[in-house]
Amino acid sequence: MSSFRFHAVLLSISNELSPDELNKLKFLCVPLIGKRDRESIDTGSKLFQTLTERGSLAPDRTERLSELLTEIHRPDLVQKLTQFRNTASDPDNQPDERERARLEVATEVVSQNLGRQWRKLGRKLGLSEPKLESVSQRHPADLEETAVELLKEWRRLRGAQAQTDELLGALRACEYNLTADKVEDRLAEQQK
Repeated sequence: MSSFRFHAVLLSISNELSPDELNKLKFLCVPLIGKRDRESIDTGSKLFQTLTERGSLAPDRTERLSELLTEIHRPDLVQKLTQFRNTASDPDNQPDERERARLEVATEVVSQNLGRQWRKLGRKLGLSEPKLESVSQRHPADLEETAVELLKEWRRLRGAQAQTDELLGALRACEYNLTADKVEDRLAEQQK
């Protein structure tokens, strides 16, 4: 992942923080940053640098910052961080083009049909409880977007091993057979 792009995203986030939001972030970081260091932080970029130095923030470790931004009600900034993570993924560790297209179709169908039981599928796909909690906080009122985020996290976790057949197997293991059937039907339509 590009260190330059990561720092550019952090700078952009820093520039959009109000002084009040920065103070809220500093308060939320009390367990991570001592009082003397917190008092010297007067910009978002200094806060992010301190978090980076303490191992709480890195290009491949942005969950804590996402949680902090969620707590201060800045979903737009969380989205910037999420977009960075999505585009910073290693392109060599992705399924081939055909499988990516199949996964996109499957994601669309699953997100339209999964509903409230998305956590069960996430567990079956091997996502940890903290990851599931992070997913739930990104779109707490929109189940369809939550399902999309769930499958993005699974694809990021599995990399090139993310396969539509694995997703279908997990759906069937959760007894979401109707959704699995709908995915298979849509995939069959795509091949025609």
